[in-house]
Formats: sequence, structure tokens, C-alpha cells
Amino acid sequence: MARTKLFPRPAPAPPDLWDDEGVTNPDAPHLVLVVDDSAMQRKMLTKALRKWGYDVMEAASAMECLKICMSHQVTMVISDWMMPGMDGPEFCSKFRQMERNGYGYFILLTSKGESREVAEGRNSGADDFLTKPFVFGELKARLRAGERIVEMHSQLVQKNKVVNEALDTIQTLYDSVQRDLSEARRLQQSLVPETEIEFDEGHATMLLEPCGHVGGDLVGQFQVNTSTIGLYSLDVSGHGVASALLTARLAGYLSGLSTTQNIALIDKGDGTFTARAPADTAALLNDTLMRELETDHYITIALSIIDLETGHVSCVQAGHPHPILIRSDATVELLGNGGMPIGLIPGASYESFEFSLRPGDRLMLYSDGLTEAENPSGTQLDESGLAEMLSHHASHSGNELMEHILSDLNAFCGNSDFDDDVSALVFYY
Repeated sequence: MARTKLFPRPAPAPPDLWDDEGVTNPDAPHLVLVVDDSAMQRKMLTKALRKWGYDVMEAASAMECLKICMSHQVTMVISDWMMPGMDGPEFCSKFRQMERNGYGYFILLTSKGESREVAEGRNSGADDFLTKPFVFGELKARLRAGERIVEMHSQLVQKNKVVNEALDTIQTLYDSVQRDLSEARRLQQSLVPETEIEFDEGHATMLLEPCGHVGGDLVGQFQVNTSTIGLYSLDVSGHGVASALLTARLAGYLSGLSTTQNIALIDKGDGTFTARAPADTAALLNDTLMRELETDHYITIALSIIDLETGHVSCVQAGHPHPILIRSDATVELLGNGGMPIGLIPGASYESFEFSLRPGDRLMLYSDGLTEAENPSGTQLDESGLAEMLSHHASHSGNELMEHILSDLNAFCGNSDFDDDVSALVFYY
């Protein structure tokens, strides 16, 4: 009977040390490329390297090495300095220019030990040097150090990958938040659908400029009846989304569109309304805020009820900046006595004050974003600075007056962004 000849199966190819992103495989050995025009030197190095557990490939020239590096994941190179055609430093420079998944540790073997030659090798991209003749134990130590550097590079690649993925996620979330905030800004601006409103006996001009995407300021108006209107300026403490949400809630309490929900109005029962005393409105708003809204924010407000036929004004100032009356002769008066902000103390009481508008007079309600605006040296504009601006532009009204105020405010602040929301309402009688 003929005997069947058995051939050993070829050993499987070792796994690649790196994946496509430069992360090392701990189960894969390092592939060391030995480059030397001396066959004997290559044989000695290869024998020692394989004994130490490395995969080894040999090449007699730098050009042959470059071809190997294009198709194999070489992690360490041991190259002779003096070789025909292309020497070690030139080869190292070419090696560094190749696109690779991971880092390659490069050792130059040289009989040169002068600092000038070492500098040349370093400039070409070499990591380490061994002077011939060398001790194999020293080479082994240099290779172990090279392994650590290759592994550290792999860890950095992995961490960079994690960081980049996190940054991509953050950017996606940021873009989503930016879109939401932009939409929120449009919605908040819609709370002031008209910046200039005409009445039978005058007109109101409004400005709303959040310092961020959204803010806590609001100005508005509502019709009490055919001869009476309400004007208000309010400011929620803080900035950002939470303040803007509370501002939107407050806009409903002083709505000019839904008179039945407006707490500044009293239903007479015959389909008509009368105005609640501004002080009573402030007290009711304080009770509502303390009872229904669990928030650490508080509110300041200036609310005026104006009789268009007589010019009589009843007003409350609850922690808000003083309303300003600009008379037709350009004199400026600060009105009100301060008052307690809303939402701080349960059962707080408020006082109304009264005055009269004459034809040509203007009433301005505004937030502290105007008076607390700072110039580059840190000085605030304050009420006196605002009054001076208003007196200077007393001949203007409507949007023209508001544009002059904004222009002067920008100039005062050094044309920098405002640190707080800016809002104002000017009523010309």
C-alpha cells in the first residue's frame, strides 16, 4: 500500500499590529525592518530579532525598503547609515513622508558619533542611534523603548479618536441648541410684533435687544378701552432661556390680545373693561408669582395706565428704573419712588403715583440695561446720562429717537456688545 505523504500546513499570517486608524492590536507582534547592504549584518540582526519575538523583514537597499513599507505595517526600522544609492538619513526622511496608520520607530546604525552627524540624523526624523560595533543587549533595550513609544502614539490616536467623536457629538448638540435658540429669539421678538403703534392721541415706539439669543426683558402695550391704554416695561432677573420662559409667561398676564387673561384689567361684566390700579396689579402679579411659579427669579416692572383724552397717567414702579418724562420744552423728569421687586416677599404692597402728559410730552419706560451700560473704563451711563441723551434728542420722536439713543449708547460703550438686555418704550402724547 502506498504511503500518503503529509505536508505541514503553512503558518497563518500574523495579524496586523495597527488597524486602519492607527490603534495597536495587543496580540500582534511588531514588524521590524532591517536595512543593510551587508548580508551578514542582516542575518545577525534578523536572528537576534526573531529570538526576541519580533517579525522581521530584510532589505539590502533603501529603495527596496520603501516598497516594503508601502505594503506592510512596519513598526520599527533598523537601518545602516552608509548604503549605496540612498543613505540612512535620506531613507528616514522618505519614510517619514509616507502615509501610515501608526508611528514607525527608526534606529540608525552608524560608525559616526560626532554631534554634527547625530544632528543630521535627528533632522531626518530618526528616533535613536547605535554606534557600531554595538552590544545586542543595548539594541534590545532600544527596541523595547521604541515599542513603548509606538504604543503611546497608538494610545494618543485612540484618545484623539474619542475626543473627536465627543467633539462631533458636542457640535451636533451645539448646532441643535443654536437652531432652537434662534427660533426662541424669533418667538420672543414676536412678543413685540410691532415696534411702532399709532393711537388716536399719540404713538408708542418699542425696542427689545437681548444681549444673547434670548433675554428677560419685555416691553408692551394693551388697550383698556377706546380712550385708555396700558404700557409696561419689565425685566426678569438673570439671562438666558429660564428668564425668557418666565418673560413669555408674564407676557400672557399682560396680554393685549386676550383681555380676559390680562390681570391689569377688570371685567365690568358688560363686555367692557376698566383698568386695575397699577399698584394693585403689581400686588396681584406678586401673589401670582409667589403662589404659582416655583422660581428663584424675581421681576422688576414699570406699568402705566394712560387716559388718552386727558393725558392723566397712573403708574407703579416695582424695583424698575425710574420712568422718564421728557417735556415738550426738552426738560427731563425722573418719576417714581423705587418700590419692591415682584416675586421676593409674599404679600408685598406697592404704591401708585400719578402725573399728567401735555401735548408734545414723551414718557419713557426702559430696563436697567440702558442705565447700567458701561463705557470701556467701567463707568455706568446711569439715569443722569440717559436723561442727558434724551434732552439732547428731544426734537426727535418715534423710531428716530430710539435710533439716536441706541447710537449714543453704542458710542458710550465703545461699540462693544451690551452686557445686559436692552429694552425701552417711548410714548409720544
